[in-house]
Amino acid sequence: MSTTEIARAYLKPEPTIAQRIVRAKRTLAEARVPFEVPRGDELHRRLASVLEVLYLIFNEGYAATAGPEWMRPALCEEAQRLGRVLAGLMPDEPEVHGLVALMEIQASRLGARVDARGSPILLAAQDRRRWDHLLIRRGLDALARAEALPGPLGPYALQAAIAACHARAASTDATDWARIVALYDALTQTAPSPVIALNRAVAVAMAFGAAAALELVDGLLTEPALARYHLLPAVRGDLLMRLDRCPEARAEFQRAAALAGNARERALLLDHAATCRSMADGDCR
Repeated sequence: MSTTEIARAYLKPEPTIAQRIVRAKRTLAEARVPFEVPRGDELHRRLASVLEVLYLIFNEGYAATAGPEWMRPALCEEAQRLGRVLAGLMPDEPEVHGLVALMEIQASRLGARVDARGSPILLAAQDRRRWDHLLIRRGLDALARAEALPGPLGPYALQAAIAACHARAASTDATDWARIVALYDALTQTAPSPVIALNRAVAVAMAFGAAAALELVDGLLTEPALARYHLLPAVRGDLLMRLDRCPEARAEFQRAAALAGNARERALLLDHAATCRSMADGDCR
């Protein structure tokens, strides 16, 4: 992955990430850290970093931050492969199984996430018959293994539980959105972040209405980490559209498109903006 892609994944300026990489390389060289598989306690100390890197790789494959295509399936497949290897090496680590579960369930949707032209299809419009049910079963089995191990669920297992709610539902309307909100509440306590808060707001919109969610999203507008995160105005635009505030929604979709680095996603956001514009008298219904 490029420095640009890594920076987008961490919501950090590219020069900041470039400097961190240079410092990390220098530190490794000066300390003469051997290139070998760690053992014992050292293996466990490095686990969190390894899981984070695998998840970063998977996410770049699932929703590419830049480029002409919305997905890069080869990255997802490699992250899944490495996750399965890690689960075999560390079968008593619940977060390893949690991450594997999350990646398997998310990857089950890849075939339904784009149309024949490669344009994105969002979750609510996906044909769930095209989801890979073998991957769903693998993911649910991995989640069960994580839940069976001692201790509370970690961030990856909680996210896998959220993904499982979608996987088990026959449709968007049949999804247990209240449970998803509750899982996000737990995730916020375990691993708080502005992105998690934004995702929670989306679930709140589905469970309790767009007005309640918009209040939460507006509370994130001054969050520095989200200043150039295109999904913040994208979510806000969707909520405003649901509330029949199309002129405002159009402006948000245009802002999101300007921030989006991926060509397919940018086109989708501009389509949403055009839809708002075409509605007579700002009526989004």
